[in-house]
Amino acid sequence: MLNQTTTPSTSRGLIRILGVGFGLAVIVGSTLGIGILRTPGLVAGQLPNPTAILAVWIVGGLYTLIGAACLAELGTMLPEAGGYYVYARRAFGDTMGFAVGWTDWITYCAVLGYVSIAIGEFTALLLPSVGGYEKAVAILTLTALVGLQLAGLRVSSRFQEITTAAKFAAFMAVVVAAMVFAPGISSGPASGLQAPTFAGLIVALQSVVITYGGWQSALYFAEEDRDPNRNLPQSMIGGVAAVIVAYLLVNVALLSVLPLGDLARSTLPAADAAQLLLGGRGREIITVLSIASLPPMLNAILMIGTRILFAIGRDGLLWRRAASVTPGGTPAAAMLATTGVALALIATGTFQRLVAVVAFFLAANYVVCCLALIVLRRREPDRARPFRAWGYPWSAALVLAGAVAFLAGAAVGDPINAVGALALLALGFVVRSGSSVLRMT
Repeated sequence: MLNQTTTPSTSRGLIRILGVGFGLAVIVGSTLGIGILRTPGLVAGQLPNPTAILAVWIVGGLYTLIGAACLAELGTMLPEAGGYYVYARRAFGDTMGFAVGWTDWITYCAVLGYVSIAIGEFTALLLPSVGGYEKAVAILTLTALVGLQLAGLRVSSRFQEITTAAKFAAFMAVVVAAMVFAPGISSGPASGLQAPTFAGLIVALQSVVITYGGWQSALYFAEEDRDPNRNLPQSMIGGVAAVIVAYLLVNVALLSVLPLGDLARSTLPAADAAQLLLGGRGREIITVLSIASLPPMLNAILMIGTRILFAIGRDGLLWRRAASVTPGGTPAAAMLATTGVALALIATGTFQRLVAVVAFFLAANYVVCCLALIVLRRREPDRARPFRAWGYPWSAALVLAGAVAFLAGAAVGDPINAVGALALLALGFVVRSGSSVLRMT
């Protein structure tokens, strides 16, 4: 018989103070960032036609929106901290639940290291005197966020809302400036570029969907939401819709400024566009924008990783100490453990290899959660579902097919790191066994 989660008690545990504002902020804050400043060039290189470029961003956004609606059903059905882990455990039991929880937690630890180092590298670009101290900047930044988390959920959630609003406004200001001051540019197909191919379309679509990564962030905080039945669907759908609009506007702005051939060859088109409009200071502005985009992303990732470990610990599948919560609502032990792993990855540089490995987990865990939606619909048809996935079962089938395709692509395209991901998963069960032994002694 499958072990199933029960409704958690919030007595001296997580506190319910979050609302739609935080849900929107954590989704936009963890999604909108460096990716949209880089990816348009890659997409243009595969689809050198303005209409095709915008169409693939719309298609990728709609696919993400349907996925958000599907998982919002799970989030309102099981409004508990932990996100993917909760749904996998409910549908498939402790073993699968732990596998998803462990790999999801490791993924966020690796991304913490990646984003922290990115802050150090962009700071060094802006301030050359910092060159050689990128790791120190990364460690100091992450440590500062630890202090923010320890101040309590009210402080960390307000930080998320304010910094995300500032970031979104900065992105929109850059977009408006680009459109207003854009030189007259022909928008026809670029000469010297290959015609679009089906393979190029697939690569472009994969790149776009990856750039939408972060859309699921609000799921991890359902237990801390004042009214998850109402707020979670609004946050998920509204957050993804806001990101779709932002991404389309960025692409329109880039197409207004850069000739299509230049856009297709650019590795950082936002910087190239800014340089064309503003000269040498243009790249500095994009560097500042890149730095500004990272603190809300880093804060959101730290909070998410903490909630995953908290949920696993509370269910007794790993360290129970991880379930301890401060009076301010911060799972302190889980947060410190998450930070410690991230700092170790930064110090050793192993986060670089780990980021490649965990890309496999992102696809695999999404597949498991799509299957969980289908399994729970069939096994628990009478359970309350305050929000239901649009167009079920066709929407779930579409999302699952896309998730399986991405997983297959990750496995076939990078088999070495796929094997590394399986080894990391095996390590998780070794760690779990070790923690069980310690509890028995």
